[in-house]
Amino acid sequence: MIIAVAGKYSAETEAERQANFDAMNDAAARLLEIGHTPLIGVSAALPIVGRAKVDDKYEAIMQISMAVISACDAVLVISNSTGANRERDFFIANGRPVYNSIDEIPQNL
Repeated sequence: MIIAVAGKYSAETEAERQANFDAMNDAAARLLEIGHTPLIGVSAALPIVGRAKVDDKYEAIMQISMAVISACDAVLVISNSTGANRERDFFIANGRPVYNSIDEIPQNL
C-alpha cells in the first residue's frame, strides 16, 4: 500500500520542528521496511514553500500536502495537530484506512 505519514510538524523552535520531522521520517522508514510505500506530504511541501513568496505558508504547505496524500491508500497518524488531523479527516471522509500505530498495519513482504 501507499501510506501517508501524518504528524505534527509545527513547533516553537527549530529543534522541535526537526524532532517532529524526524519522527515522521522514522515512521516512514519503518513502513518501507515492512513492504509499503510511505509518503510525507510536508516533505514535498517544505522545499517549495520555503522558496515561494506566499502570504500564508501554512495553507500553502497544507495545499501541497493534501495533494500528495490524496494518492495514498491509507494514513498512519503518529501525532495530532491541526494539519495531521486535517489529513486524517480526509481519509475518514473518503473511506480509506486510518492507522494509529505501525503495529496495526499488515506487512506487505
